[in-house]
Amino acid sequence: MLWVAIKYLTTAAIVVLISEVAKRSDKLGALVAALPTVTILALIWMYIDGQGSKKLSNHAFFTFWYVLPTLPMFLAFPFLLSKYSFWLTLGICCIISIVCFGVVSLITKHFGIHLI
Repeated sequence: MLWVAIKYLTTAAIVVLISEVAKRSDKLGALVAALPTVTILALIWMYIDGQGSKKLSNHAFFTFWYVLPTLPMFLAFPFLLSKYSFWLTLGICCIISIVCFGVVSLITKHFGIHLI
């Protein structure tokens, strides 16, 4: 149980660190947020917990394909935020990501990669 608490606290501390850096510098905050810190932490936790190489490889492989559909959201967000409220913009961006995920899933299926 202590190990789970350490994982939660470490992961939470990194998220808080990213938000604090972003308060002080837009560019540095974005850079730190864009780093695959959550994925790296997940891989570390999985490795320490004894997951095999196949599990770790699959996690990294599928993370790549799940990140792609989120990229258009980051382009749309600043544009939409200048026209709409934060919450509406966030909602629209979530819909954009879901639609993009569906498109990527359909495309990758033709190459033997099943995301859903």
